[in-house]
Amino acid sequence: MNTLFGLRKNRKLTALTAVAGAAFVGVSAFGVTAANAAPAAVAPVKAAHTSQVAQAPEMEQAIFHGSTKGSYFWDDASGRQGDTGLPAIGKPMQKGLFSSPSWPLGTEGYIVYKGKKAKFFIGDRGPGVPSESGVMLDIDGKTFAELTGGSWNTNTLTVENNGGEGHIKIDYVVTKWGKGPGTKGAPQPFSSGAWRG
Repeated sequence: MNTLFGLRKNRKLTALTAVAGAAFVGVSAFGVTAANAAPAAVAPVKAAHTSQVAQAPEMEQAIFHGSTKGSYFWDDASGRQGDTGLPAIGKPMQKGLFSSPSWPLGTEGYIVYKGKKAKFFIGDRGPGVPSESGVMLDIDGKTFAELTGGSWNTNTLTVENNGGEGHIKIDYVVTKWGKGPGTKGAPQPFSSGAWRG
């Protein structure tokens, strides 16, 4: 897996290798040439999976990565939908501001969900109780809606029209550890107190 993330430095090489590998598998498995292969044999690669989801910068180096479940939140001090006030980092709620039950505030990186990427920085604490069940990242509601094909309702602070998805399996890549309180490494449940650093 480290090799995969090392190759991300050169995305063109990675994409070329993936396409060549897929063509080789198609030729080997089905006994056809790449020129005669059915168009549906290899799914097309979308260049900009969605115009609204932030794309990860080309040259960011992964310093930690893994998989977890993600939920969504929007803490704008309105008191709606479980809102607990302004984010712990002292910045207003915004797209790209995620919460972690343990990582240092200010940690940066990106997540990947079904081929879509979204940049983040850790600006708040949570999820609380759900982290006991493996939900280790709270994604801002606007980004969650874009990733899941839904829409963000600013009146109710909920994601709509995404098939009811509230928790999604994501891959995460940390590119920079924050300097705020928290613990580097694998995410830990809120009850562990790792957020204190």
